[in-house]
Formats: sequence, structure tokens, C-alpha cells
Amino acid sequence: MSAAIEREFEELDAQNRWQQLYLEIRSESHDYPHRVAKFPENRNRNRYRDVSPYDHSRVKLQNAENDYINASLVDIEEAQRSYILTQGPLPNTGCHFWLMVWQQKTKAVVMLNRIVEKESVKCAQYWPTKDDREMLFKETGFSVKFLSEDVKSYYTVHLLQLGNTRTGETRTISHFHYTTWPDFGVPESPASFLNFLFKVRESGSLNPEHGPAVIHCSAGIGRSGTFSLVDSCLVLIEKGDNINIKQLLLNMRKYRMGLIQTPDQLRFSYMTIIEGAKFIKGDSSIQKRWKELSKEDVCPVFDHSPTKIMTEKYNGNRIGLEEEKLTGDRYSGLSSKTQEALEESSESALRKRLREDRKASTAQKVQQMKQRLSETERKRKRHLTRMFPWCLDISVLVLET
Repeated sequence: MSAAIEREFEELDAQNRWQQLYLEIRSESHDYPHRVAKFPENRNRNRYRDVSPYDHSRVKLQNAENDYINASLVDIEEAQRSYILTQGPLPNTGCHFWLMVWQQKTKAVVMLNRIVEKESVKCAQYWPTKDDREMLFKETGFSVKFLSEDVKSYYTVHLLQLGNTRTGETRTISHFHYTTWPDFGVPESPASFLNFLFKVRESGSLNPEHGPAVIHCSAGIGRSGTFSLVDSCLVLIEKGDNINIKQLLLNMRKYRMGLIQTPDQLRFSYMTIIEGAKFIKGDSSIQKRWKELSKEDVCPVFDHSPTKIMTEKYNGNRIGLEEEKLTGDRYSGLSSKTQEALEESSESALRKRLREDRKASTAQKVQQMKQRLSETERKRKRHLTRMFPWCLDISVLVLET
């Protein structure tokens, strides 16, 4: 089975057909209604205007005045896997995010982006750090406490305690944070990604006896789609089932739009599935090699800027400089109209994405400013309250005099 995938990979590589395969998947993907995401009251709950959950597969918040969150339940029945794919929380949706984690009985959150990438805010700080220790989400009645962290060169595992402040119940949540995966790009190597994926798997968080794992990047479609596709394919290989990667991805796209955003992410998925299959087929030494190749114990490096990029539909199909040079060859099987349409949509989506990033960054700064002002006002009132009895004594003394 993995040999067939390997042959398919080699043919696609030899014929430079990754771009063509990716465009086929885009054109064969169905679009479904996503009206709820467009309701006026939900606009400020969406990070990007062009990435919305479908109505039929969106996660609904229970016992809430507004049940909307930009998150989709992706169900892969044949692999017995369920994932919640979602956007990076906004400053005003962190409370909804933790409510969803609680209600869905999620055991792990997998974060595949950094908070700031290329000077753009991609996600709010929705979990406490070692310095903060605890965050309160009063709107939905939850607290999140920092318990511990294990920092590696390209990922960090946090243990968090999610508490329901209304009932007093608490749960331990694992937070797996991949810190070096560039937006619209791919990890440094299949080895580093697989080392991370199997770290998540070994925790048991993806098993069917638990609630669906929450997977997110910035938009919840590119990096999140890659993670979910690779994991599902490896489960099917373990079961000995025949798999068609293209068809599985098309099925996944029925639950959330635009999964896998670039030809490079698609190619990387194939490479990683082939490499992961070697371990599943019995080569137990390969996992040790992944760990060594990934250099996870090297001190973390904090500047991993992706190459110059272009983008397209669904928040962009960003193509690196090397990919750009090969575009002519890979488009050779396409009509000139298709090529022009793709280039036009790429430039349009890039401008849209930059506008959305600027708006999100500004909104987060405004929110932080409001919080600081509120805290200053509270301190001022407490100070006046303490001062008032003293001032009253002085006024009485003056009157008596």
C-alpha cells in the first residue's frame, strides 16, 4: 500500500504535476452553505472573511446566547478520527474557545502557528505562560492555569488545568505547540513533523475514547489540514486499508473549506505519509532517527521567517520563490485562461489577507489598550476609596477649627 503511494509520489515529482493535482482538488471540492458565519453578530468572531465554517459541520456552543464559533468538526469515520479544526482565537473569542474545549471533552489542543508571524498577529495569547500562571474567562466561566511546560527546539508541550468556575470541576489539557511551521509553508522535514505528531499520538489525545482534539493554525485550514490528513492516512495504513490521498482530502474538505492551501503542503503530506508508513510497517528504529534528525533538544531559535510569497483563494495559496520558478512548467497542462484566473485571484487574495492581518493586529492592540485603561481606572477608584475617610477627617478638623 505505501509502495503504491511512493510510486504515485515519484510520478508526480518526475512530471512536476503537484500544482496540477492541487488545482484538480480545488476544482473538485464542493462548496456548502455557511450562512451563520456571515450573520452581523458573528462577523467579529471570524479572523478572516474568506474562511468560514460550513453550516452542516460547524461546532455549536451549548447553553450560550450565541452558539457560533469559527470551528468545524471533521469526522473521518474509516480512520475513527475526529478533529475540530478552528482558527487561531481572537482576543474576544478565547472564552468561546475554552468553552468549546470543555463541552467537547477535548483532551489536547494542537497549535501549529506562532502568535506573531512576519509582524502580523495570527492568534491571541489564549493560554497562560509560566509568568502569568492563570487566565480567567469570566464571560463563559472558565479559568486556565499553567501547570508545566517542556520546551524543545521547535515545539513546546504545556500542561494546563482548565477549570469550570461555576461548578469547581477541573480537567488537565495538553497543549502541543509547533513553533517553527511557517504560514503557507511546510515544516523543515518530515522527520521533525513526525516526531511531533507521534508525541501527540503517544499522549492518547487523538484516540476515539476522548473528545475530538482541537487543531488550529491561523485560519484553521492549511497547516491544520496537513496535520489532520497525515494523521488520518497513517491510521488507515495501520489498519491495512487501501487509501487514496486525493479522495480522502476531498472528503475532509466537505467538513471545512480549503484544507491544505498550497501544492507544497500537498507534496509534504505525501512525503510524510511515506516516511511514517516505514515506522508503521515495523521499522522501530526509525522513530529514534526522527528524534535525532529533528534536533529537538537543541536550544530553540526564535526567528523562522518564511520565504517571499504569493497567495490565492481561501486566505491564499502562497508559493515560495523556488515554487514560483517552477510555476511555468507546472502550469503547462493548463489553459491560459486558467493560469490568468489563478494569478488574478492570487494577487486579490494577498491584498485581502494583508488587510485582514492589519485589522486583526489593530483590533488586538485596541483591546489591550482598553484593558490597560480599565485597570488604570480600577486602581484610581481603589485609591480614591482609601483616601476618602482620610479626606473626611481633614474636613471635619477644619470645620471644628
